[in-house]
Formats: sequence, structure tokens, C-alpha cells
Amino acid sequence: MPIIETINLVKKFGAVTAVDGISLRINEGQITGLLGPNGAGKTTTIQMMLDLITPTSGEIRIFGKNVHTHREEILQRLNFSSPYVALPNNLKVWENLYTFARLYGIKNILQKIEELCEFFEIRELLPKMTATLSTGQLTRLNLTKALLNDPKLLLLDEPTA
Repeated sequence: MPIIETINLVKKFGAVTAVDGISLRINEGQITGLLGPNGAGKTTTIQMMLDLITPTSGEIRIFGKNVHTHREEILQRLNFSSPYVALPNNLKVWENLYTFARLYGIKNILQKIEELCEFFEIRELLPKMTATLSTGQLTRLNLTKALLNDPKLLLLDEPTA
């Protein structure tokens, strides 16, 4: 069973077709990239996979289930990171991580945060305000946040940013 499957996925914004009939099948353990120029529909496709926007037509299955009708169950097993999604700037780094860990229902929150901060080398950032971080530091913080729930599927938008 594929971990992600899209069938004839289409997204239109008025007269503009952002995604035009994408069908793909990604199996567990595969690393897959969506490549294309700006405006090709890569971010739109990811947003549809996360059920943040509704496809005009087509179907998306994640873990073998329809993403729209099994949204909560699917979202518990995946996560994503994007430079386009800002974490609350008025919180300290540790507050952001703690808040998301609670939202994700993580057990042993402090231990999990410690492990990931060590891995991404951001322990020294924990007491800092998120608003003060550099772009590179924010990227590492977003990846730390995205791995808090040990996702079976990780979607990365602009992973080289």
C-alpha cells in the first residue's frame, strides 16, 4: 500500500489551474521531491495533502485513507515544515516547542524536546524569543517542531530554503 497516492488531482483558482491532473504513488521509505518552477503548484499540492485547501477534483489517499474523510487520524501520523508558516514570534523557542508538543499529545515532552534540540543543535536557542532567530535558526526550529510527534510521514515545503 502506498503511503501517499493522488489520483488526477486538480486545483483551480478561478481561471488559473494551479495543479493539473497530478497522479502519484509514493511508497513507505521513499524520498520523493516535487520539482518545478515557481508557480508550478508544488506548495498547493502539499496544502491539499494536508487538507488545508480542497481539491477542485481528484482524490488524495494517505496511509490508504481519504485525506478529507480521515483527516484527524492521518494528521496524527504526519507532520510538515515550511518556511511559509511562521511560529508565534511572541513566544520563546522552548514555549513554542512545548505548546506544539502538548497539541500533538506527546508524552515525556521535556525529554523529547531535549533530544531533538540536541540533534538539531539548537539547545542554546531555547530561552530566546522566536522573533530574534535568524532564518537558519528558524529552519532548524521548524524541523524540530515537525519531528516532535515522530511522524510516519514528513512533508517538507521548500526543504532547501
